[in-house]
Amino acid sequence: METSTTQIDTAMGHAQEPPTLTAADYLAWEAEQPLRHEFLDGKLIDREGAEDRHVTVAGNLSMALRHHLSGSPCRTYMSDMRLHVAADNGYFYPDVMVTCSAADLASSMVKTEPKLIVEVLSPTTASYDRGLKFSHYRSLASLKEYVLIDLDTRSTDCYRKGADGLWVLHPFALGESVSLASVALALTAAQLFADVIEAWVLLRHLARPPGDPLARQPPYFSAPNTFLSTALPVPTGSWRICFSSSPIM
Repeated sequence: METSTTQIDTAMGHAQEPPTLTAADYLAWEAEQPLRHEFLDGKLIDREGAEDRHVTVAGNLSMALRHHLSGSPCRTYMSDMRLHVAADNGYFYPDVMVTCSAADLASSMVKTEPKLIVEVLSPTTASYDRGLKFSHYRSLASLKEYVLIDLDTRSTDCYRKGADGLWVLHPFALGESVSLASVALALTAAQLFADVIEAWVLLRHLARPPGDPLARQPPYFSAPNTFLSTALPVPTGSWRICFSSSPIM
């Protein structure tokens, strides 16, 4: 395929101009690529690699959904499954989605009728996921709930479509359990953010001198549900990194 039809704007959410690809062109080209790209009305959208926290939270949610929906007609998919939004001539890769559609079950490579879509936010995708992407997802008649998970604030925004067709925001703050009404599942913050490691305090003490008793101690961890607020005694010119391996409630 010619270079002009495959150039990608590396800023997530900003598609290359002018539109040059048909959907068939995109699908044929995408099948041969080592990395995934989304497609919107003739334009390619680059997908960035995800950080550890992003993958961990998406995995936590996916596993919880799979377990909860086991034995039902519903299936849970992660970010390698393509979603087709026909009304907007778009193809996307949601972080997590659930579909209970018989047509989707019969389609192995692309889904079209999800009832739940989840995106885990990152600094480069947050505006896109909250705005333009959500506007495209709303054209899916099957969609009942759209969920945005903010890793930095540990908050979750759930948008639910009512019987009147209007979307209503149901926010869940730091430490609150998250209710996914579309699949009748409630997750505690501990479940959603399990095994997420946050490097959030950086103090001097990376290399203590030999003989220093603190050199034999493991890295400092914050206690669950607390912030490390006491400065540690450290020698000049060295650093200690303090991590939290527990969810912040």
